[in-house]
Amino acid sequence: LLIHWDEKTGLARPAAEERKELAAHGEFVEALGPRLVAGERLMPSSSGRSVTVRGGKPLVTDGPFAETKEVLGGYYVIECPSLEEAVAWAGRCPSAQHGTVEVRPIWTR
Repeated sequence: LLIHWDEKTGLARPAAEERKELAAHGEFVEALGPRLVAGERLMPSSSGRSVTVRGGKPLVTDGPFAETKEVLGGYYVIECPSLEEAVAWAGRCPSAQHGTVEVRPIWTR
């Protein structure tokens, strides 16, 4: 589950709202139980770096300054027997109420 949000608006919200959402994520994690493999909140995009390699030389630029309003703000890796169940869990994620939760299967070989 990839959590996309409007970072500018999200970072500007009151501390009480932030605490309420973090508590809701705690409840979500508890509900996921053994389905949860991993998950983390990500630092603001301005703290990141983007790396490309061209002609064998790495080029590092500040942040993943996307052209879109929403950026990746966090993720959960969950195990579900079907895509439909993963989609149902995405709908229960607190961040789906103000952002987008993308469901993307992990490539298995």
